[in-house]
Amino acid sequence: MFTVLIAEDDLNTRRLTADVLEENGYNVLTAKNGAEALQLLDEKHADLIIADIMMPVMDGYELTGQLRKAGSTIPIIMVTAKEAIADKKRGFIEGTDDYMVKPVDEEELLLRIAALLRRAQINNEHKITVGGTVLDYDTLTVTSSTGRTELPPKEFMLIYKLLSYPDKIFTRRQLIDEIWDLSSESDERTVDVHVNRLREKFRDNPDIEIVTVRGLGYKGVKKQ
Repeated sequence: MFTVLIAEDDLNTRRLTADVLEENGYNVLTAKNGAEALQLLDEKHADLIIADIMMPVMDGYELTGQLRKAGSTIPIIMVTAKEAIADKKRGFIEGTDDYMVKPVDEEELLLRIAALLRRAQINNEHKITVGGTVLDYDTLTVTSSTGRTELPPKEFMLIYKLLSYPDKIFTRRQLIDEIWDLSSESDERTVDVHVNRLREKFRDNPDIEIVTVRGLGYKGVKKQ
């Protein structure tokens, strides 16, 4: 079970957020300001932080900045009444992973928490598990009930990227820019070639699929 730390000076907001998270299976820690949150983190483990920006003693910016300077990679969602682009920019400069403006939609908050925790787990373990299929970044292998396949680096990075963000559409240009050397002569057809190779290798895989989104690009899909 994941533990979420809520740093929020408003008592009602703090209690409401805690209730929503607990009802959805999370352990919850609460703090009234950033300094109290840091003290809690010295004593207890948290998997994610929801931090208000405007807090006494230590605000959300300083809390985030101190954690990042200390080398912490814990996912952080900043929640604030401020909508200005400059405020959001400062939040991301300090090192927040996400930013939400009050009043926060509870369902959207839960979705963002789940997404950040999943990505953090992928980054820490260097593995993605989809059903009975495991993609291991350290060995460039895909293992499933149909066997174990070691992939060339570019093919592995492509399928790993797509399945790190299931159902998210990536254009060919986005994939080229991220996976291939920008100084290379690779063009968007290179992506198509690699996708076709992956489809051939995993056509019998019961868990994963690469879907073409006409006119846009590709997305990784978890089979039902």
